Amino acid sequence: MDDALVPPAAPEPELSAEPLSERDRHFMRLAQAAAEEARAAGEVPVGAVLVRGDEVIAKGFNHPIGTHDPSAHAEMAALRAGALALGNYRLPGCELYVTLEPCLMCAGAIMHARIARVVFGAHDPKTGACGSVVDAFANAQLNHHTSVAGGVLADECSAALRAFFAERRRASREARQAQLAGAQTADKHGPNPDTAG
Repeated sequence: MDDALVPPAAPEPELSAEPLSERDRHFMRLAQAAAEEARAAGEVPVGAVLVRGDEVIAKGFNHPIGTHDPSAHAEMAALRAGALALGNYRLPGCELYVTLEPCLMCAGAIMHARIARVVFGAHDPKTGACGSVVDAFANAQLNHHTSVAGGVLADECSAALRAFFAERRRASREARQAQLAGAQTADKHGPNPDTAG
């Protein structure tokens, strides 16, 4: 994942006619808290919560870097934990709240789990599979249909991603500058007699 995930500032189209409720905002805030766990671990800050009724069944956050697992997206972690908690790989009647529009991999897992509804925050103009790039959930040929609502707390979710990538760029710039300064200092003083062979 990289800067390409940061959604554009332009407004995105609504994907669902469903009104956004305080309930949706509440669960998206919980997903944002999970995203903060990813950020604290040095991962791209994406979080998800799996809900049935008003109960949080599971949460997940992005961690593919730390686990060396390309499938370790927030949605996948929440689905795995939810399936274990409920003792079933099918999760009918559950809703998934995620801070970034699911990718195609996650959309496939969402469908296989029989999730009733997906609610996401920021649109993903590079890999989003809920209408931004492709709309996996609109394919009438598929045997399960999940309803989708996008843009819940979108500004806050987008801001978290932008801040993460801005900090990553700043740290990278500082590391390059420190490396360059170290090389210039070494050139200025010549070889160190203690380490010269």
